[in-house]
Amino acid sequence: MVVGSFISLHGSGLWYVHVRSSDRLRQAQNCPETVIYLCHGLRARDRPSRLTTIHRESDVTAPARTHDTAHVRNIALVGHAGAGKTTLLEQLLARSGAIHSPGTVEKGNTVSDFTGAEKKQGHSLETALCNLEHDGIYMNILDTPGYPDFIGRSISVLPGVETAALVINAQSGVEMVARRVMRYAEEQRMCRLIIVNHIDTDGLDLRALLDEIRDSFGPQCLPLNLPADSAKTVADCFFEPADTTPDFSSVEAAHTAIVDQVVELDDKLMELYLEQGEALQPEQLHDPFERALRRGHLIPVCFVSAGTGSGLNQLLNIFARLMPSPLEANPPAFIQGEGESARPVEVTGDPDGHFIGHVFKVNVDPYVGKMGIFRVHQGTLRHGDQVFVGERRKGFKVAHLYRLQGRETSEINRVVPGDICAISKVEDLHFDAVLHTSHDEDRIHLQSVRLPEPMYGVALELVRRGDEKKLSDALHKLAAEDPSLRIEH
Repeated sequence: MVVGSFISLHGSGLWYVHVRSSDRLRQAQNCPETVIYLCHGLRARDRPSRLTTIHRESDVTAPARTHDTAHVRNIALVGHAGAGKTTLLEQLLARSGAIHSPGTVEKGNTVSDFTGAEKKQGHSLETALCNLEHDGIYMNILDTPGYPDFIGRSISVLPGVETAALVINAQSGVEMVARRVMRYAEEQRMCRLIIVNHIDTDGLDLRALLDEIRDSFGPQCLPLNLPADSAKTVADCFFEPADTTPDFSSVEAAHTAIVDQVVELDDKLMELYLEQGEALQPEQLHDPFERALRRGHLIPVCFVSAGTGSGLNQLLNIFARLMPSPLEANPPAFIQGEGESARPVEVTGDPDGHFIGHVFKVNVDPYVGKMGIFRVHQGTLRHGDQVFVGERRKGFKVAHLYRLQGRETSEINRVVPGDICAISKVEDLHFDAVLHTSHDEDRIHLQSVRLPEPMYGVALELVRRGDEKKLSDALHKLAAEDPSLRIEH
């Protein structure tokens, strides 16, 4: 099974690079300068900045306003390659007005696949952060890579969000990466949602696919909508149950199943439900719905087609109205100290508390340097604040705070609990670092996510012995961006 990456550096002229699959090895062998591919297909001297804001007329129009915590949603699109995560996100960005028109993977002009290698390969290699607004809710959405080679880059970002939205290709069914990522999300006590994409594909048996999903992830996988009119559209089964006949099952049966599952966790609501029956409104179900998500008692399923647009408006409503805010999700598992002296630390969403943030993604750019993408868990971080990284006694002054929309950046003055933003040009930044503004939070860390283990190694022999430092720098940059890679000297 393909599960990890590993890099070993031995001697002065032979470099052993342990990778996850033969696919990366084949790409490396086909490249005259192996290190060039490992740096995402572009030589350092040719490589344009992936992150620096380009001041020109752009298709990206994402807002740079600050939102209160209750109106923030953080969601990671996860799943196997080919599920359509990038295309789905592109369509959601366009429908919400975050971009003027959707790009396509084939044309290489999507917001989230912006590196040269991603455009050339036609699939995601990095996790990209995008954002949009819908119905007064601000959403940070992560587009994660789906190939097994890069599963470490998908899993490592899960601590940054409350919800893992598994995207499944309706034609392919439940694939290996889908199973693994859902298992990791369950271990992280995340709320989970399943999005069945490409429902417009001819010859599908979507009833059988729903059965496969429930066999794979449990009977708590229940549909919020159902395909209708030969999957040309979808029928709402929760917010405003549609007066239409779906392609299988019935709207009434799906609605009843969801309500039954939710009210099981609320005795008072159960009594009311038995009295009122179908008269319960979505607003009455909100709190127990969130509780069911937190406990894994419910995994909603929704059907969409990113190609035709079916179900996308409903999906935005589901994100905004049903997925948890940072205040509604399971609290992060912060710990202070090590070993026997370690103790749990309560980190709240109090905007007036000491600032605590967690770096869940690092990008390295030749122009910007290290850029750390972090989630704020407590307090409010402002431009000019003094911040410490981990246990380091010397802090740094926050010169810039950035929102990311793919490769584009927009500067903001402050960031509140639950929100995600980025800082740059801080060499001490690294994956899993905890940022804080008070030494009271020294030695605090977030319970680590279990990353995949490496499987095997590949040897790289330099043609010119004088290039050892260049290769070493390149490999260390790659390891900084992918925490599943390891380097040994």
